[in-house]
Amino acid sequence: MALVALQRTLLTLFTVVVLSPSLSFATPTSACQFTFRDGNKLYNYTLYSPIRNFPHGILSEDGFYKVSVNQTTIWFQLCDGMIFNHDPPTCADCWDCGGPKRCGMECSALVSNNIGGYHVCSAIGHGPTFDIDVIDKKSPHTGIIVKMSSGSLKYNCSLAVSVLCNLNGVQGPQTLERSGDCNYATELKHPSGCAMIVNVHGSGWGWFGTLLIILLCLFAAYLLAGIVYRYFVLKIRGIEVIPNLDFWISLPKRIQSQCSSLVRKFKGPSEGHRSSYSAVNF
Repeated sequence: MALVALQRTLLTLFTVVVLSPSLSFATPTSACQFTFRDGNKLYNYTLYSPIRNFPHGILSEDGFYKVSVNQTTIWFQLCDGMIFNHDPPTCADCWDCGGPKRCGMECSALVSNNIGGYHVCSAIGHGPTFDIDVIDKKSPHTGIIVKMSSGSLKYNCSLAVSVLCNLNGVQGPQTLERSGDCNYATELKHPSGCAMIVNVHGSGWGWFGTLLIILLCLFAAYLLAGIVYRYFVLKIRGIEVIPNLDFWISLPKRIQSQCSSLVRKFKGPSEGHRSSYSAVNF
């Protein structure tokens, strides 16, 4: 009975694998890791990982990046919250990002606007709400864009930071663009914006190939154990030493029958089989 149950299980798994080759599984990534595939090339960006001469990755060693244009100043930190050991923001209102005494310490991006002579601050990034994508899908080596938002029901604010690939060093943000009420965009150059490129060859079986190998190993173990038992214990010789030989001989017809029944199920009855009776002319 155990052998029969194993046979049925293997037959079911084999049928599911053969009839469902398009199944796929998504692999989750960390907040500051992004993978993009273009043809046979896999671009892997890891902003948070240490690289040569930059043990903190994309993180600013000062604890924050800062850019000022006209009457607007933005502080931000990529992949983490901001830390101010010097030059902290001074704002009349900073309640959504730590309050006046800890302004900027409880968010990932903060904007200050000069309104009537007062610097009024509001959070435009809370953290780990980072959305990452390549800047140009036709040229993935250009870099990536990291977007963060405040997540507030009152203000729909955001900051988009373009991290351009630059192997020669770091160039901090120098420009600032604004669209709408409080949507901002800036850019910086950093080696972390350069992808690690992996060439992907072959058709890429992935999980399908792994599952198929496991099934084949289970089948081989079952077949070997059955042959040994029948040969040494039951003293069976010849081709009959193969366990359940009749089942394996009929296996192709069983698979064909299941495939045909599934095809008929999804296709529906054909016009030539609408009725089991045909008209007879007298």
